[in-house]
Amino acid sequence: MTAMKQERLEFLEEKRKRHELSRQTAALFLIGGIDLAKALQTTGAERTALVQRLKRLIERERLKGVRGHWSYDLNRHIALKQALERLAPETPCPARRKYTHPPAAFSLGGRTAPRIPGSA
Repeated sequence: MTAMKQERLEFLEEKRKRHELSRQTAALFLIGGIDLAKALQTTGAERTALVQRLKRLIERERLKGVRGHWSYDLNRHIALKQALERLAPETPCPARRKYTHPPAAFSLGGRTAPRIPGSA
């Protein structure tokens, strides 16, 4: 690969990272009043409190999406999740639940036949 192509790829990667950081910064500030630059400088109990607050914000945003609320924004949800991963990379996001089956209240709109005990 030529030096020009390598520089181009590096430039595009830096541009993508700056865009991602600005999206996360805006989402955090608009939703929770959290300054990402200051949050990244915190440690200990203060960082833990920010991570918990961010988890609550993500959960609220997730619930808006599940309920079909008009103010739900997938991009904001993604930016919040990425900001959480930036603040606490070892902490799993609350939205990463692994369901083995859909919740009981989940319905595709059609009726299903009642289950007969003993049948598969």
